[in-house]
Amino acid sequence: MSTDFDRIYLNQSRFNGRFRIADSGLGWKASATGGSASHQVKAPFLLPAAELSTIQWSRGSRGYELKINTKNQGVVQLDGFSADDFNLVKGDFHRRFNIQLEHKEHSLRGWNWGKTDLARNEMVFALNGKPTFEIPYSRINNTNLTGKNEVGIEFNLQDENYQPAGDEMVEMRFYIPGVINTKNEDEGGNAVKAEDGTTPADAVVEKNIAEAFYEELKEKADIGEMAGDVIVSFQDVFFATPRGRYDVDIYKDTIRLRGKTYEYKLQHRQIQRIVSLPKADDIHHLIVLAVEPPLRQGQTTYPFLVMQFQNEEETEVQLNIDDAEYEANYKDKLKKEYDAKTHIVMSHVLKGITDRRVIVPGGYKSKYEQCAVSCSFKANEGYLYPLDNAFFFLTKPTLYIPFSDVSSVNISRAGQTSTSSRTFDLEVILRMNRGTTTFGNISKEEQQILEQFLKSKNVRVKNEEKEAQSRLQVALGSDSEDEDVNMGSAGEDEESVDEDFKVSSSEDEDDVAEEFDSDAPISEDDGEGDGDDRPTKKPKTE
Repeated sequence: MSTDFDRIYLNQSRFNGRFRIADSGLGWKASATGGSASHQVKAPFLLPAAELSTIQWSRGSRGYELKINTKNQGVVQLDGFSADDFNLVKGDFHRRFNIQLEHKEHSLRGWNWGKTDLARNEMVFALNGKPTFEIPYSRINNTNLTGKNEVGIEFNLQDENYQPAGDEMVEMRFYIPGVINTKNEDEGGNAVKAEDGTTPADAVVEKNIAEAFYEELKEKADIGEMAGDVIVSFQDVFFATPRGRYDVDIYKDTIRLRGKTYEYKLQHRQIQRIVSLPKADDIHHLIVLAVEPPLRQGQTTYPFLVMQFQNEEETEVQLNIDDAEYEANYKDKLKKEYDAKTHIVMSHVLKGITDRRVIVPGGYKSKYEQCAVSCSFKANEGYLYPLDNAFFFLTKPTLYIPFSDVSSVNISRAGQTSTSSRTFDLEVILRMNRGTTTFGNISKEEQQILEQFLKSKNVRVKNEEKEAQSRLQVALGSDSEDEDVNMGSAGEDEESVDEDFKVSSSEDEDDVAEEFDSDAPISEDDGEGDGDDRPTKKPKTE
């Protein structure tokens, strides 16, 4: 007869279930509470009796915890027991499996220094012989020697079966000072020989303890040399982001980037998009991987990985896959052998391994037959690629803006009277009031082509210059064409004929001369009056 316990949490999950101890082994099944789909997809967990190694009882986050060290399945944590369950659990394990239940007490001092023990299935951080915390190797995704005496550990966030409650730690760093003396051995474990072929008796070298800890942790957690053979490897690939040269090893489920000072591990399901773009210099080709969640290096995150290849660089590789596996899984996705340009081989392999389509430039062509335009984002210069369904800005920072997220596009600072009449700004306004993104200093030669392309993709485009000119024309047109406006006496000046006006003759010109010219001769015909009646001018006296 089995023993059941309700409201037990498996591996710190956010929902509880029923835990059962039977003669054949252990089982756990999530409670049928309905609600969200995440509560319903959790499959039952079964552990055969032959897998049990050691059992520990200790305080946990939800009461008391049962930690089971298995022979081949790592560590299993069951949380939510009460203190009264200890005797019942202890008796059941002893009676059914002949295993003693060990009571472990944790150190609650809260100190951040102690000793590490790399056990069979987990790393234990202890203080005065009491464990402070444990990290199962299955939760470690990657580790790096981040400094001379510092080791960084990154945790696995891509395990679909691991659904923790609340926030989750993504990285931890250990400061490990000091050096140790080790044998001078090569990677195969053989003593390094001198130039004359003899092995020196004092073949001992000093090594940092942090480096020794890093190498042992990689071996224990199986993160140095990946489990399984590499399918294909590309050597010395230049990355613009994160900057450096890395060897790219592609495995069945993961991709490892191995650099001189840093290594990254990437799950295939992290890759959301693959974009293959020619660089505007006609010399290089770019392949961009959009990664979610992004890669991390300390506080820096890398949501986009940008690889750069020479256009004419070629490579010849053969996939490391046996014929049976190739026929079963990769026949319609990959070629057995490749002999082509490196960027084509890389994009085709990534497409086949990840089942993601490769995005390439669409129908947009600039004035100079390029698929991108030179521009700037804030203080960074780069290239804007108008794709068929998105804007893509390279290289730093890399920006991807789908047209579905764009409310409208505003073309500004393009007037002929502007001091920067040779360039214009492209302001992308996002939906749901998520702000704007402005790409500046685009050549005005590209304005009409870019505007027509965006309109063909049903993107709403506003042109401030055209709108200002149209408003000005409307305003001027209403003043000249409006006949109902009362303009006062100015309205009488329009082409009306002045009947009293007579064209002046030569005789009239003489009269004007007599009036204003002191030297003009006196006319005898002055009309009706006599010349003596005309007033005389008084001479000026000083």
